[in-house]
Amino acid sequence: MRYLCVDYGLKRTGLAVCDAGETLASPLAVLTGQDRLADRIAEASRRQEAEALLVGLPLNMDGTEGKQTARVREFAAELGRRTGLTVEFQDERLSSFGAGDKISGLGITRKNKKKVLDAIAAADILQAFIDERNNRT
Repeated sequence: MRYLCVDYGLKRTGLAVCDAGETLASPLAVLTGQDRLADRIAEASRRQEAEALLVGLPLNMDGTEGKQTARVREFAAELGRRTGLTVEFQDERLSSFGAGDKISGLGITRKNKKKVLDAIAAADILQAFIDERNNRT
Protein backbone atom coordinates (compact mmCIF):
# COMPACT_ATOMS: atom_id res chain seq x y z
CA MET A 1 0.00 0.00 0.00
CA ARG A 2 1.29 3.44 -0.87
CA TYR A 3 1.32 5.76 2.16
CA LEU A 4 1.77 9.50 2.36
CA CYS A 5 3.25 10.38 5.74
CA VAL A 6 2.60 13.72 7.41
CA ASP A 7 4.89 15.14 10.10
CA TYR A 8 2.56 17.97 11.15
CA GLY A 9 3.91 21.19 12.58
CA LEU A 10 2.62 24.69 13.17
CA LYS A 11 5.42 26.27 11.11
CA ARG A 12 6.53 23.44 8.82
CA THR A 13 4.97 20.11 7.85
CA GLY A 14 7.06 17.35 6.37
CA LEU A 15 5.77 14.87 3.81
CA ALA A 16 7.17 11.51 2.78
CA VAL A 17 5.96 8.62 0.63
CA CYS A 18 6.68 4.94 0.32
CA ASP A 19 6.55 2.56 -2.58
CA ALA A 20 3.46 0.37 -3.06
CA GLY A 21 5.39 -2.64 -1.76
CA GLU A 22 6.01 -0.85 1.56
CA THR A 23 9.75 -1.28 1.36
CA LEU A 24 11.30 2.18 1.31
CA ALA A 25 10.19 5.59 2.56
CA SER A 26 11.44 8.72 0.81
CA PRO A 27 11.25 12.39 1.79
CA LEU A 28 8.85 14.31 -0.45
CA ALA A 29 8.43 17.94 0.60
CA VAL A 30 8.25 20.46 3.40
CA LEU A 31 5.18 22.68 3.43
CA THR A 32 5.42 25.97 5.29
CA GLY A 33 2.65 27.71 7.19
CA GLN A 34 -0.92 26.75 7.92
CA ASP A 35 -2.65 28.46 4.98
CA ARG A 36 -4.75 25.80 3.19
CA LEU A 37 -2.45 23.13 4.64
CA ALA A 38 -5.06 20.35 4.58
CA ASP A 39 -5.87 21.18 0.95
CA ARG A 40 -2.18 21.14 -0.01
CA ILE A 41 -1.67 17.77 1.67
CA ALA A 42 -4.82 16.39 0.03
CA GLU A 43 -3.46 17.48 -3.35
CA ALA A 44 -0.09 15.84 -2.60
CA SER A 45 -1.90 12.61 -1.68
CA ARG A 46 -3.67 12.65 -5.06
CA ARG A 47 -0.48 13.42 -7.00
CA GLN A 48 1.38 10.64 -5.20
CA GLU A 49 -1.54 8.24 -5.63
CA ALA A 50 -1.54 7.57 -1.90
CA GLU A 51 -3.85 4.82 -0.71
CA ALA A 52 -3.66 5.81 2.97
CA LEU A 53 -2.22 8.51 5.21
CA LEU A 54 0.19 8.06 8.09
CA VAL A 55 0.47 10.87 10.60
CA GLY A 56 3.28 11.20 13.12
CA LEU A 57 1.91 11.28 16.65
CA PRO A 58 3.91 13.49 19.04
CA LEU A 59 3.69 11.55 22.28
CA ASN A 60 5.40 12.71 25.44
CA MET A 61 8.55 10.81 26.36
CA ASP A 62 6.55 8.75 28.88
CA GLY A 63 4.10 7.74 26.14
CA THR A 64 1.25 9.99 27.26
CA GLU A 65 -0.60 12.40 25.01
CA GLY A 66 -0.38 16.18 25.40
CA LYS A 67 -1.83 19.30 23.80
CA GLN A 68 0.10 18.91 20.56
CA THR A 69 -1.09 15.31 20.26
CA ALA A 70 -4.69 16.54 20.42
CA ARG A 71 -3.96 19.14 17.70
CA VAL A 72 -2.43 16.45 15.50
CA ARG A 73 -5.37 14.09 15.98
CA GLU A 74 -7.79 16.91 15.08
CA PHE A 75 -5.78 17.81 11.97
CA ALA A 76 -5.54 14.13 10.97
CA ALA A 77 -9.32 13.80 11.22
CA GLU A 78 -9.65 16.80 8.88
CA LEU A 79 -7.22 15.17 6.43
CA GLY A 80 -9.25 11.98 6.50
CA ARG A 81 -12.44 13.91 5.70
CA ARG A 82 -10.81 15.87 2.87
CA THR A 83 -9.09 12.92 1.23
CA GLY A 84 -11.43 10.05 2.01
CA LEU A 85 -8.32 8.04 2.92
CA THR A 86 -7.73 5.94 6.00
CA VAL A 87 -5.51 7.72 8.53
CA GLU A 88 -3.11 5.76 10.71
CA PHE A 89 -0.73 7.04 13.38
CA GLN A 90 2.88 6.32 14.25
CA ASP A 91 4.82 7.42 17.33
CA GLU A 92 7.17 10.17 16.20
CA ARG A 93 9.21 10.66 19.37
CA LEU A 94 12.77 11.67 18.52
CA SER A 95 12.15 11.62 14.75
CA SER A 96 13.41 15.20 14.32
CA PHE A 97 16.56 14.40 16.29
CA GLY A 98 17.21 11.36 14.11
CA ALA A 99 16.66 13.41 10.97
CA GLY A 100 19.07 16.06 12.25
CA ASP A 101 21.72 13.39 12.84
CA LYS A 102 21.32 12.16 9.27
CA ILE A 103 22.04 15.52 7.69
CA SER A 104 24.68 16.79 10.11
CA GLY A 105 28.10 16.80 8.56
CA LEU A 106 26.74 17.20 5.03
CA GLY A 107 27.65 20.87 4.90
CA ILE A 108 24.05 22.02 4.66
CA THR A 109 23.47 25.52 6.01
CA ARG A 110 21.12 26.00 8.94
CA LYS A 111 18.62 27.80 6.70
CA ASN A 112 18.61 24.95 4.16
CA LYS A 113 18.34 22.33 6.93
CA LYS A 114 14.94 23.75 7.83
CA LYS A 115 13.84 23.19 4.23
CA VAL A 116 14.55 19.46 4.34
CA LEU A 117 14.58 18.37 7.99
CA ASP A 118 10.82 17.84 8.36
CA ALA A 119 10.59 15.77 5.17
CA ILE A 120 13.44 13.57 6.40
CA ALA A 121 11.69 13.23 9.77
CA ALA A 122 8.49 12.22 7.94
CA ALA A 123 10.46 9.60 6.02
CA ASP A 124 11.90 8.28 9.31
CA ILE A 125 8.40 8.03 10.79
CA LEU A 126 7.13 6.23 7.70
CA GLN A 127 10.11 3.88 7.56
CA ALA A 128 9.60 2.91 11.22
CA PHE A 129 5.93 2.19 10.45
CA ILE A 130 6.84 0.10 7.40
CA ASP A 131 9.50 -1.83 9.30
CA GLU A 132 7.07 -2.61 12.13
CA ARG A 133 4.43 -3.82 9.64
CA ASN A 134 6.93 -5.98 7.79
CA ASN A 135 8.21 -7.51 11.03
CA ARG A 136 4.66 -8.49 12.05
CA THR A 137 4.03 -10.48 8.90
